[in-house]
Amino acid sequence: MSEAVFSLQRGTTPLLLSLPHVGTEIPPELRRRLVPRALEVEDTDWHLEPLYAFARELGATVLAPRYSRYVIDLNRPREDTPMYSGVNTTGLCPVSFFTGEPLYHPGQAPDAAEVQQRCERYWRPYHETLRQELQRLREQHGHAVLFDGHSIKSELPWLFEGELPALNLGTADGASCAPSMRLALAELLDGQSAYSHVIDGRFKGGYITRHYGRPVEGVHAVQLEMCWRCYMAEDAPYRLDAARVAGIEPLLRRMLQLLTEWRPDES
Repeated sequence: MSEAVFSLQRGTTPLLLSLPHVGTEIPPELRRRLVPRALEVEDTDWHLEPLYAFARELGATVLAPRYSRYVIDLNRPREDTPMYSGVNTTGLCPVSFFTGEPLYHPGQAPDAAEVQQRCERYWRPYHETLRQELQRLREQHGHAVLFDGHSIKSELPWLFEGELPALNLGTADGASCAPSMRLALAELLDGQSAYSHVIDGRFKGGYITRHYGRPVEGVHAVQLEMCWRCYMAEDAPYRLDAARVAGIEPLLRRMLQLLTEWRPDES
């Protein structure tokens, strides 16, 4: 089953690129329970696989799911404890769009037993593989670097106020990676003026960054939440914009190149 729910492409450097919200498939048995709008999977992290295609050239390992976050959110803890206090959230098995409206027809939302079934079928295989790959990279290179890639619409009033900065880097307030890695990324972002950015602002890193980022154990993790306006149209049908891609890709490439070349002894 695990082979069917994600794709894994192994690389040659310490870097692992995780893209937990790029999946778009919804199982047939679930489709009839969702409102028609949900079948458009509008809250997908659109087009990140082609946008980050260069990561393979840099020697990164790439892990990506097949199924939509509407089935299960791979960046949430299995216990579904809140990632951010005092704000709206969509949960482990979301029942709402990012705009707050319900995903399901009345009475069709998953119960606790179904949530656990989805965890076994979709969540557990992804995370077991993520853990194993980080262990493999650490054993092979002496350390592992996890880059958790995300994207989101620039304005979603139900989730946050105003417009997000273009690039939102999360390091769990510095706990998920070595200080030298955080500083190097900050200097890289500060050295350009085309894209607004913030570090550990509204998005500090979700479960993947917080759980796997353990610098003292040789695993360093960061999350990048990038606004759609950096590379695509923010309205349906959510097409890639070639001119915007050409603008942002060199910066993303420099970020990932930095992470492949970074070494813990620089701390």
